[in-house]
Amino acid sequence: MSAPLRTIDLSREALHDRVKQELESGYRLALVAAHDDGDCLRVVYVLTSGPPDQRLELIVRLDPHDPRVPTLSDISFPASRFERQMHDTFGIVPEGHPFLRPLVRHSHWPEYWYPMRHDAGPTPAMAHDGVPYPFIEVKGDGVYEIPVGPVHAGLIEPGHFRFSVVGETILKLTARLWFVHRGVERMFQGVDVRDGVQIAERISGDTAVGHGLAYCMAVEEAQGIDVPQDARVIRSMLLELERIYNHVGDIGAMCSDVSFGVAHARAMVIREKLFRLNESVTGHRLLRGSIFPGLTSVRRLPTHAELNTIASEFSELIEFITSNSVVTDRFEGTAVLLADDARAIGTLGVVARASGLQVDARHSHPYASIGSAFRLITQSQGDVLGRFTQRSEEVINSLDVIREFIGFSPDLENTATLSKSGPMSGFGVVEGWRGSIVHRVELDEAGLVSRCCIADPSFFNWPALATSLTDTMVPDFPLVNKSFNLSYAGNDL
Repeated sequence: MSAPLRTIDLSREALHDRVKQELESGYRLALVAAHDDGDCLRVVYVLTSGPPDQRLELIVRLDPHDPRVPTLSDISFPASRFERQMHDTFGIVPEGHPFLRPLVRHSHWPEYWYPMRHDAGPTPAMAHDGVPYPFIEVKGDGVYEIPVGPVHAGLIEPGHFRFSVVGETILKLTARLWFVHRGVERMFQGVDVRDGVQIAERISGDTAVGHGLAYCMAVEEAQGIDVPQDARVIRSMLLELERIYNHVGDIGAMCSDVSFGVAHARAMVIREKLFRLNESVTGHRLLRGSIFPGLTSVRRLPTHAELNTIASEFSELIEFITSNSVVTDRFEGTAVLLADDARAIGTLGVVARASGLQVDARHSHPYASIGSAFRLITQSQGDVLGRFTQRSEEVINSLDVIREFIGFSPDLENTATLSKSGPMSGFGVVEGWRGSIVHRVELDEAGLVSRCCIADPSFFNWPALATSLTDTMVPDFPLVNKSFNLSYAGNDL
């Protein structure tokens, strides 16, 4: 069971000092959720800490005709980006923000149109006279710019990268994202809680379990649903299956980007076997459709023989890759993200742990009793090799965790009953394969979703990519980008 959630109402004048106090005591800012309540605008600051699992919500109510809050950008870098986001979508002004340029908003959005406000109306026609985005220009002898995207080759999602370069050395990278803003949070409004699962599972297609589970946990907390331990075990097992197939795919893709095609092909063979295992366990290759509020159901459990085969083939693959000095030379020392920078940015997940930070919701906010198999793994070097090694060690550990889960012989189908009704809210946090995922849900009197606010780890990690690329060679960008493998869709809600 998660820890009780503390909720505190604050005046806007008291907000800054209170958040600073909580951050200094060990909390992190996990989410900032803005709401339009009609007679006022409301901002909920969600802070988490652990272990032990601790959750805190600070609530500030604002005048809808002049919504202003003091900026927290001087004490939290993630806060500065959440503030830019809610300024673009709700029109809430973070007073004192040092650089309030658009984040979500592109120049084709009509001025003073805030899509999350109740009075926003239907989506207006795009403006065709938008001004160029205010990229920071680096000046000096020999400095030139390389624009890349937003349209890329293959199936990669759209994103624009602006490199300031001398020779082949990157001085600064600025990433401009949000080219496919889908209005996901708006899609949740008014839907039945069960139907909301289909939206959550598609926030970022490779993270169906992570987002689906975080959403279901938030709904279950709101509705007072006590999930049986067997269901928690099954859900946690699915999270690890999702972690494994994604890490294996990333390892292969990193090898592809240094022209080690044989290793990439072998990784794709293992990944295909994992997809087929996923389908036999849940009925879906991407593990969709097994988790709903109050319901968990799978067709079967993986067998020890299947897991042992995958572990053996994967270990052989890693040995094959690391025995090639050309590969390790390309990985080692490339795009170093220092621990202090990772901490200041608020980095999460694989990227944070590869830089030495002990950041993992399975450790801070445990959902099921994993037992002795789980290890909080970290690296120290923070380079591409560190991110490669972090993934490879997590795959082996996840296989061990799944073996322990299936040893519990959990029931394959579990249901729980609703114990509360009426307007209510809930909060869910899980360690997805990229990092910690947070969903905050509010339900109305009829039990429909009135608001779902989401924080994907990519929202926190995209700035870290730019930081790591300083003094890196331009030809290494595809490799470095793959070593982070951040979600455009998860970031661009």
